[in-house]
Parts: sequence; structure tokens; C-alpha cells
Amino acid sequence: MNEIIEVYHAGTEEIKNPDTLHSRPQLDFGPGFYLTDIYEQAVNWSIRRSNKFKKDPVVNKYLLKKTDLMTTLGIRFRIFQEYDDEWLDFVVSNRLGESIWKNYDYIEGGVADDRVVDTIDLYMTGFISRGDAIERLKYIKPNNQICISNQYIIDKFLSFRDSIIIEKP
Repeated sequence: MNEIIEVYHAGTEEIKNPDTLHSRPQLDFGPGFYLTDIYEQAVNWSIRRSNKFKKDPVVNKYLLKKTDLMTTLGIRFRIFQEYDDEWLDFVVSNRLGESIWKNYDYIEGGVADDRVVDTIDLYMTGFISRGDAIERLKYIKPNNQICISNQYIIDKFLSFRDSIIIEKP
């Protein structure tokens, strides 16, 4: 059975043809096209972006052929199930501008959002130990983000469905 899931991209504009070129460096999972499978998370992020850029919040909806993607030979995956040592190392490495993300085409796992970023910052600046950071993170249920850094994956497995302008509360 082919699992096709709905995924969302938060922003301030409709993106019918996503690409990997319009990304900022030093994000959690490196540069790429970011999605989530949690609608509420996309709504919240689109509102944050809209407030920052003084534009309407927009959530773009896509269908992701996840089973086909996961069974295609040659695609390199990294999926983090929880906030742990490996996730922390990966995010810190990318935030420091290192290129560990280049080893993967598709990365999925927890978001370093407001609940998490303070812990990461404290760890990166040496104010708390690695053990203390992991201890703090283990009690937080991760949100989910997907970073696609390979344009082939976007072109072959992701299809635009719709975009919605979100009403601000």
C-alpha cells in the first residue's frame, strides 16, 4: 500500500513549485524545503512569519508520496524519533554552519522551537552540559519537521494541493 500523506509549508505566500534554492543556511536540518505533517504547527509558524514580515499568513498544502519516497533506492534518509544525543549533535552542527546535512536528501524529526531553542542555546554557549540539555529535552514531545534538500524528491514525490490564507486570532 502506498502511503500518501498531507504535509504543510508555513509562510506568507503561495508556493506551487517549491525548490531547495530559496532556503536560509544554518537551520535545524540545514538548507532545504521545510514541511510538517502537523497542520496546527504550520498555522502557528505562518502567523509568526506573517507578523515578522507584515504579510498575510499562508499555509501551503502538499501531498507527499511517502512510501514511494522511502522505498526509492539511492535516497539518503535521516529520521529522528526523539530529542536525543544524535538529534542535538545534528541540530547544533547545522546551526554552527557545518555541512552534516549534506549526507542526507530527506531529514525528519523534532523542531527546535521556542520550547527547545533555549535549551540548545544554553548548551551551545556552555551554560549547561550535554547531559543537562538531553535531560531537559526528554520531557518535551517533539513537533515534527521535514527538510527536503534534494530537488529530485520535491519534483517526483511532492505535489501542490492548495494554499490557505490563515485568519489571525
